[in-house]
Amino acid sequence: MSRRLYYDQPNLLEFDSVVEDVSAPSGSDARPSFTLRESAFYPTSGGQVHDKGWISIGDRRVRVAEIAETEDGRVVHYLEAPSEAPARGARVHGSIDPDRRRDHMQQHTGQHVLSAAFIELYEFPTVSFHMGDDYCSIDLATPSLTAAQAVGAEKRANEIVFENRPVTIRYVRREEAEKLGLRKLPPAEREELRLIEVANFDLSACGGTHVNATGQIGAILLRKIEKTRQGMRVEFVCGGRAVTTARRDFETLADAASLFSAKLTDVPEMIRKTFEESKEARRQKEEALEQLAGAMAQAELVGSSGDRVIGSSESGRKIVLRVFADRDSAFAKLFAQKLVRAGLGVVALVASTVSPPGIVFAQTAGGSADMGALLKEALAAIGGRGGGSHDFAQGGVPAGCDVEKLLRDVERKLAG
Repeated sequence: MSRRLYYDQPNLLEFDSVVEDVSAPSGSDARPSFTLRESAFYPTSGGQVHDKGWISIGDRRVRVAEIAETEDGRVVHYLEAPSEAPARGARVHGSIDPDRRRDHMQQHTGQHVLSAAFIELYEFPTVSFHMGDDYCSIDLATPSLTAAQAVGAEKRANEIVFENRPVTIRYVRREEAEKLGLRKLPPAEREELRLIEVANFDLSACGGTHVNATGQIGAILLRKIEKTRQGMRVEFVCGGRAVTTARRDFETLADAASLFSAKLTDVPEMIRKTFEESKEARRQKEEALEQLAGAMAQAELVGSSGDRVIGSSESGRKIVLRVFADRDSAFAKLFAQKLVRAGLGVVALVASTVSPPGIVFAQTAGGSADMGALLKEALAAIGGRGGGSHDFAQGGVPAGCDVEKLLRDVERKLAG
């Protein structure tokens, strides 16, 4: 079993070791892996993602791609170049990626402090922790979390950071741990527990890597709150990630401010104003289109004498055929609806050639034809898709389709 050097020396970035075992690719994993007598590489576990770095084998230096923990507790190492895997018994030198290790230490210790803050202020326990590449998150066992509560926990967590409290590691027997008031006691799997203590604030069993004092966490910044099945999820970033995220947010806000020629603090109000103006413009446009469709439908139904034409075919129906080259399918549908609602015995065969092209078949309610069946038959011949009811049907047609000919064929069928 590999000795885990990071347990007692989380700041250790260089180490020497010997290859204990090499595993060939298997059906479940196509990559070879190896274990070391001792390793400072942290494997993915406990919500924290694995370290990366390099393994030097003689004069070869190979990038480490992943560190994993097997079900039986072994720490296995995978290389970016699998063919470079060392042989059993080889002496190697390991180098941890310092930036990645520092980032993970900041995020994980920050999570301990933030989780403890939620307990201290609101009695909201953390039920899970996730560390991603861009952000971290904790799931809280509470049905709700207000923005004010989140800000309060963030403020309290950062107070602990600014006080630069010591963060220490110690090992105790499980019986002793049960009496110490841990924030969360892990399942009864090990007799000895590794405890991480933030002085006079938090005590937790954890196998991850952590900073030596809370000041090394850097700022803790909460980013998002959302509801989950378990309760409430809080996304956050710490230290270097907090700086990078704040910089990105500032630049995004500054770009938005320049578009509005406004101050940064005025951007939310400018966006609200623009949204309301856009909403009103959209309402006015829809109203104008509805009026236009109604006027055009009325014009189709009125003869030269000014009287409404009710039946212009032998079957007692007025068939209106119209192809729009400058209006979309939504307008074609609106026009057809205005036609059949305005006149008795009207059948509307309407199309739009604006991409994506579409057709609409409609008739005054209770008409003798079956619009759905007519559309299905018409589309089957050209490879289109759509459907509808007895009085109204619509569908899409392939680009380049001669929709006017298609409508004329349907018109002849109805007139016949």
